[in-house]
Amino acid sequence: MSRKQTPLRPYFEKMAEIGKALSEGEVRRSKENIELVREQEAIIAQEVERVKNAGIPAEKIHQRGGMTIYDRLDYLVDKGTWSPLHTLYNPVDNEEGCTGVVNGLGKIEGKWAVIIGFDNKVMAGAWIAGQAENILMVTDLAKRLNIPLVWLTNCSGVKLMEQETVYAGRRSSGAPFYRHADLNHLGIPVLNAIYGTNPAGGGYQGISPTILLAHEGANIAVGGAGIVGGMNPKGHIDLEAARALIDGTKNFKSKDPGRVETHFTQTAYFREVHETEQGVLDGIKDYMRMMPAYDPTMFRVAAPAAPKFPAEDLNMILPANQKRPYDAIQILARLTDNSEFMEYRPDYGREVFTGIAKIDGFPVAFVGNRQGIFQGYPEYAEGAYPAVGGKHYRQGLIKQAEFVTLCGRDNLPIVWLQDTTGIDVGDLAEEAELLALGQSLVYSIEQTELSMLCIVLRKGSAAAHYIMAGPQANNNNAFTLGTPLTEIYVMHGETAAAASYARRLVKEDEAGKDLTPVLDKMNQMIEDYQVKSRPAYSAMKGFVDEIVPLTELRQYIQAFTGANYQNPKSITPVHQLLLPRIIKG
Repeated sequence: MSRKQTPLRPYFEKMAEIGKALSEGEVRRSKENIELVREQEAIIAQEVERVKNAGIPAEKIHQRGGMTIYDRLDYLVDKGTWSPLHTLYNPVDNEEGCTGVVNGLGKIEGKWAVIIGFDNKVMAGAWIAGQAENILMVTDLAKRLNIPLVWLTNCSGVKLMEQETVYAGRRSSGAPFYRHADLNHLGIPVLNAIYGTNPAGGGYQGISPTILLAHEGANIAVGGAGIVGGMNPKGHIDLEAARALIDGTKNFKSKDPGRVETHFTQTAYFREVHETEQGVLDGIKDYMRMMPAYDPTMFRVAAPAAPKFPAEDLNMILPANQKRPYDAIQILARLTDNSEFMEYRPDYGREVFTGIAKIDGFPVAFVGNRQGIFQGYPEYAEGAYPAVGGKHYRQGLIKQAEFVTLCGRDNLPIVWLQDTTGIDVGDLAEEAELLALGQSLVYSIEQTELSMLCIVLRKGSAAAHYIMAGPQANNNNAFTLGTPLTEIYVMHGETAAAASYARRLVKEDEAGKDLTPVLDKMNQMIEDYQVKSRPAYSAMKGFVDEIVPLTELRQYIQAFTGANYQNPKSITPVHQLLLPRIIKG
């Protein structure tokens, strides 16, 4: 009789339980907090709806017999697995109100993929400002997770009146040529479903992927039929040139170049052609079934399990008041399988927690900030001041660097639960080498090939935002999530105003002048900081990749984890893991 068990069963089958149910009093006192969370969720939901309704109405696409990008995603992606990213991203606040592409993580035929498609309601999917950077983030994500990139191409080319915002430059709309070549070189497939007319730049995604599938009405070409030839450039358009242009356009009888009969029948660029739009997506599904993926049993250390406590508790546990502390482990207990956690060095570096949990039965590392006051700590302060939760001190930085290094050895993906106000400052902190230790943590991250997910629960502030897997500071960041309570700034607005105007206040006061004008400037600066650090603004500028309701955080962690373990480039056999053994001692 054969016998089977999960790997390292004594370590993973039953880990330490964390968290506790909320008391009636805690629930009652949290009503105002829930209202504040829902207020921000409503703002975000309104912005998301605005983006989804950008461009012409969906009904017009339907009347033409076509599908919108959202129709295509609904048909293509396995139900319940779509985790959108960059929904509100619009870094230059262009007039379209979006970047013209829709993207995220989702399963297709049971396998994770990064999916991106042109919004064919917005200028027929044209290149517009901000789109190029959005595309780069998506190709980076496929590269980081080593999973297929799936395109739904329907691109009318460059928005010609604003070509300078998209065409040229190192990170321009031409970058997909090279990014796709890079992905193919690494063995990461790029699948492409092609719809509509895709002239000039619209063809970049149409020729550079691995597999091309097209709708029978689609075409891709170096130039479009609308580019009238035969003109004699003069450097300006006069009446003679205008008349020639009118005549040339009227007499232009040619069909769009790059049609199916060219790229399927003659050149054989297209692998498949389908009569219906759904048929093209069915073809993508067929190819996704061919994609490399391990059976999850290969890496699971336990059967998947839901957390013991409801996700709705998160709206009560995480305070909207940024100055209020909370029990970070209570947050963790609503995210991990069976509300279990194997903590690494709990008595060292008390301002942060590090350890291993399970997500859908896969081992995943977690790092996060603790909140509150820590008397008698940090040790180098010798009682001069207590440690404040959210800040980083010597022991905490050393612990994080150690933990990341061990995770790199064991190939454990890391989820960072960030709620940080910065790194300790002052002469004592400098003497304790916090400057070098912060950089050492960045170096430790860079020395690994790990994928990391950063979740900014509330505050992402100062250099601490960088060192905790912030997207600006490392190549390992797959994506960053914000919540309805997220604020991201170099320092709090009041602190920034004090730093900017303190000397001015002293000078004006000593001169006996009215302080009101300076106070007005300080308060205006505080207001600006508040406006430019809130969740919707952070998403628009790309400080985070998506704002997610607290109740949906686990869904994104599951997507991140599942994608990591689908087809990893490097494997540590579970029975050879070192970190759980170090934790046990």
